[in-house]
Amino acid sequence: MATGRTHRPATRSRGIPEATVARLPLYLRALTALSERSVPTVSSEELAAAAGVNSAKLRKDFSYLGSYGTRGVGYDVEYLVYQISRELGLTQDWPVVIVGIGNLGAALANYGGFASRGFRVAALIDADPAMAGKPVAGIPVQHTDDLEKIIEDNGVSIGVIATPAGAAQQVCDRLVAAGVTSILNFAPTVLSVPDGVDVRKVDLSIELQILAFHEQRKAVEEGAGADGAHPAAAPRKESAEQGPDGDVPAVMPA
Repeated sequence: MATGRTHRPATRSRGIPEATVARLPLYLRALTALSERSVPTVSSEELAAAAGVNSAKLRKDFSYLGSYGTRGVGYDVEYLVYQISRELGLTQDWPVVIVGIGNLGAALANYGGFASRGFRVAALIDADPAMAGKPVAGIPVQHTDDLEKIIEDNGVSIGVIATPAGAAQQVCDRLVAAGVTSILNFAPTVLSVPDGVDVRKVDLSIELQILAFHEQRKAVEEGAGADGAHPAAAPRKESAEQGPDGDVPAVMPA
């Protein structure tokens, strides 16, 4: 049985800020690309540009790892790949189950990047009896009736939920009760979990709405640059402050 459930990444115990943890995968992706090109060293400026952050922030992030680079030489690429992989817990095998094998779940199952990044798709699970036994990405789909046994047999601590919104909380509750302590949620709903369970939500519609916000703002700024005024400012101010029923709507974070 895999032992992923009993081993947790060391980042929290070492006091690495969550914002830094969130950037470590960006650095690892950029470093992996350099490693594949056999690039031995990289400067903080070059790596920061590849990861999409500023170099001062990168150097601060790496200081939490105890890695400061060498003046005039930069950072050793292979060592940083190992160091960040270790901090993220990627030097061991993490079995993952995907629950909900519709279009999105099947696409996730077929994603080739899991194995190369330390994750093994241990099982595909779906509530539709007609799906049971059908191979997706070479893995036979199993029915949700067997979810708890699948989790136990494979030592799974990470679950991916790709079900419709209405089924997501029940699936989440069963995963947690079976011992899953980390969940990646693709269902368009907010999950309620107990303390000690980590949830990362991926909502493509929200990401698109945030992009729409930035597109709108750029259009307004371009209009202001042309004639000195914001053409849509007045009506947008009213709609932003008050909804159709007089309520103040939630504001989308930028």
